[in-house]
Amino acid sequence: MATPDIASRRMIAACAALAVGALTLTACGGSAGADDNKNGGGDPRSAVPRIVISAKNGSTAASINATGVKVSDGRLTSVKMTESESGEAVPGAMSADGTSWHPKEQLERGTAYRIAASARNGEGRTAAADARFTTVSEANSYIGTYLPDAGTTVGVGMPVSFTFDKEISDKKAVQSHIEVTSDSGQKVVGHWFGSQRLDFRPEEYWKAGSKITMKIDLDGVEGPNGAYGVQKKTVTFTVGRSQVSTVDTATQTMTVVRDGSTLKTLPISAGSPDNTTYNGQMVISSKAEQMRMDGSTVGFAGQYDIDDVPHAMQLTTSGTFIHGNYWYDQANPPFGRAGTSHGCVGLQDAQGAQGDTPGKWFFDNSMIGDVVIVKNSADKEVAPDNGLNGWNMAWDDWVAGSAV
Repeated sequence: MATPDIASRRMIAACAALAVGALTLTACGGSAGADDNKNGGGDPRSAVPRIVISAKNGSTAASINATGVKVSDGRLTSVKMTESESGEAVPGAMSADGTSWHPKEQLERGTAYRIAASARNGEGRTAAADARFTTVSEANSYIGTYLPDAGTTVGVGMPVSFTFDKEISDKKAVQSHIEVTSDSGQKVVGHWFGSQRLDFRPEEYWKAGSKITMKIDLDGVEGPNGAYGVQKKTVTFTVGRSQVSTVDTATQTMTVVRDGSTLKTLPISAGSPDNTTYNGQMVISSKAEQMRMDGSTVGFAGQYDIDDVPHAMQLTTSGTFIHGNYWYDQANPPFGRAGTSHGCVGLQDAQGAQGDTPGKWFFDNSMIGDVVIVKNSADKEVAPDNGLNGWNMAWDDWVAGSAV
């Protein structure tokens, strides 16, 4: 039997041996972990492709622009998007490197969708993801319709004009997410007319030949309380030649000036003494080869209703046009001697918009955005928001109406 001293020494030796063994095991584990880190990480799961669907599962306010799929540590092998109700497939486009997918067209508001995606990496590891969601509803979103259209060529007076489908309470937030620039270097400033219309223009007319760019980044921007924007796009248009036509009601003539040179002086028939024509700078906002003009729609019930007015070009939202006139009463002084209209500017023309007439010539030689200036009328100056006619506002007042 061992003495107590000998027993104690044996116990100490055994504990020391166990401790050495534990240290040895710990050292082996640490060595293996280090080798794994050198090979790309100790957690094998880190090499599995990670799929992210931008619209969260169960979301009821997904973006109609930014919804898509991305993957890291792998490539997408399949993405299927469908409308939940109809089951109709939503066409999409995969990036060249296979790491992202987006719908080809803007999604519909207030619509339920499903996305199912799968991916694989170079080691053959796979992953899958699925999401069901609904895009932002019309009640909780807003859009702005705008002029001019993308890719068009317009006259030097054409402003950029947004009309929103809801009243905007945070004008600063909305305006700061719309940028309008010109390659001419002209400074462009926005001006609010009320809470639903925002126009942009430079101090003077656009420079002829310039290219205008609108960057609209309203997706997710709160404008009305509790409603968010859904638009994200870049739009460009071109300014054509400079044409400004001046109507002088004192002489019943209109002088057409293009790029600083007079093209023609035409006889006109402006408003009668009882129905005068607005003074001021007006911009052609639409053109129609023939159109119906019913006086009852602008406060002249029963006074006229002509279903084939030729070569009509709109100048105000209240109903001022410059258009052809084939019904002029020849018992009056010859055309160009007296104002006989209800406020429009008339040009000699033929029924059916046919023939070589002053009305046809001016129509063919005008574009949306051209400026028509009326002077010497007994009427007041046209309001800046009556049509696209913000040029009738002093620049300082225009700038004061900006929210940024």
